Amino acid sequence: MQKCAILTMDNLDDFEVYDHLIEQPLNKLGWEMDTVSWRDSTANWDDYDVVIIRSPWDYQDEPEAFMQVLENIEASSAQLENNLATVRWNIDKEYLKSLEKQGVDIVPTLWCKTFDENELANFFAHFAIDQIVLKPRISANADNTFWLRKENYQDNIAELKTAFSTRPFMVQPFMESVLNEGEFSLFYFDGQYSHAILKTPKDNDFRVQEEFGARHISISPEAVLEAQALATLQALKATNGMPLYARVDFVRYGDKFALMEAELIEPSLYFNMDEQSAGRFAKAFANKMKLPA
Repeated sequence: MQKCAILTMDNLDDFEVYDHLIEQPLNKLGWEMDTVSWRDSTANWDDYDVVIIRSPWDYQDEPEAFMQVLENIEASSAQLENNLATVRWNIDKEYLKSLEKQGVDIVPTLWCKTFDENELANFFAHFAIDQIVLKPRISANADNTFWLRKENYQDNIAELKTAFSTRPFMVQPFMESVLNEGEFSLFYFDGQYSHAILKTPKDNDFRVQEEFGARHISISPEAVLEAQALATLQALKATNGMPLYARVDFVRYGDKFALMEAELIEPSLYFNMDEQSAGRFAKAFANKMKLPA
């Protein structure tokens, strides 16, 4: 039996995690699965045929250390999925620029290297809007993501300085459709569509993760959304090859949809939302591993 490691974090008690659901279907296809923290300095990556990045949801606290671990895995006899080139490209949300150049519709974004509180008023003016969002270019779990209103954004200056004094960040108009409808996530395993969900934040919040009380439902994506997701997937393939797993997140934007993020490192794949999805993932993984490197 071949062995794979699921790369995670030390303690997931505060998170909803569904990676255990792929263990049985992987076993049936001849794969033994271990769960290993990326911070485990005793891990011997040569013990595994493949290491699958799944839930290291604290990597944004020490991205350099995380990347060093991935480089160590890449240097071992194990195969890393998604691969190191994909992670390097995807870890900084500036990757959205390259997708936009390939024709993918993204949420309008300003890219900032340094924080200047005097620029905040200009951000509202730039988008001609009364609400904006600031978030780090390297982030996960909505950490250090700020929803600001024009009438009282000054109340957040101290927190913003702390969050962005040493890291580049991005500014986007707040998308009302997130509140009114939600964020759409479509899941692809080795280029094949698996399932889709709609994530709606709880009242008076904008975060769509379960940990913050958001509501999730399974959906069948409408034709326009599915077409835009497929176009995004082809752009991803053209950049670093087809990833083993991809989650593409969209919000409704006028009569189309805008890409919020293409999650290729550690997205929750919500195997709990579709009882066949864990099996689809296992089959896609097993088939991909049969291909020559």
